Amino acid sequence: RLRLVVHSRVTPRAPRTPHTARVVLVVLVVCALAEMSNVIKNVPNLAGMRYRIVDASGEVLGRLASRVARALQGKDKPTYAPGAGSGDVIVVVNAADVALTGKKMTDKKYYRHTGYVGGLVERSARDMFERDPTWVFRKAVERMLPRNVHARETMRKLRVFPGREHTFDETKLVRMQLEPRVLVKAPDTRAPEGMMAFNPEAHARRVALVEKSEAARKTLGHRPRA
Repeated sequence: RLRLVVHSRVTPRAPRTPHTARVVLVVLVVCALAEMSNVIKNVPNLAGMRYRIVDASGEVLGRLASRVARALQGKDKPTYAPGAGSGDVIVVVNAADVALTGKKMTDKKYYRHTGYVGGLVERSARDMFERDPTWVFRKAVERMLPRNVHARETMRKLRVFPGREHTFDETKLVRMQLEPRVLVKAPDTRAPEGMMAFNPEAHARRVALVEKSEAARKTLGHRPRA
């Protein structure tokens, strides 16, 4: 009699050593610095592009991201052609002060998976703002671009900074004109006399949004809000 014995050998995964963790940390830091650098690499036709700056303070995340994605692709130019890469370099400052409407700061979720069983990681928009204020804006713009081979090349022309400070020359930057936004239904910012808002920061953002809407309404000549 011949007895067939099958040995199953499972090689356990080696734990991550401190040296590997340091290498990963260095790679992440280098990638973050590259995204905030003033040197644009691996982008063709960079000679005729403009460097445009956008102030994101008080702007709604989705609306501003759609305009930035449009400018990165060059769709606001009469010479636009798909795949030509005629978009401009966009520099976004004050990305940490961008606004999310409604309860999206707590209800909007971002997911990633570690690759292990049960490794689904869920974080809210507020958590992501605390970890990296620029990540949320970059991800919003990236998901508004077409899913093709030009998306990564287009994202290289986007530079996002959390504050007012940036690494570009002010003399070469052209301010990007944003279209005025008129609210169809503005939030109620009235408060009884002697009473304070329960959330002063959110109340201040609503007041600033209503003031911008009223100024845009006067500029565009809309009818007054009832």
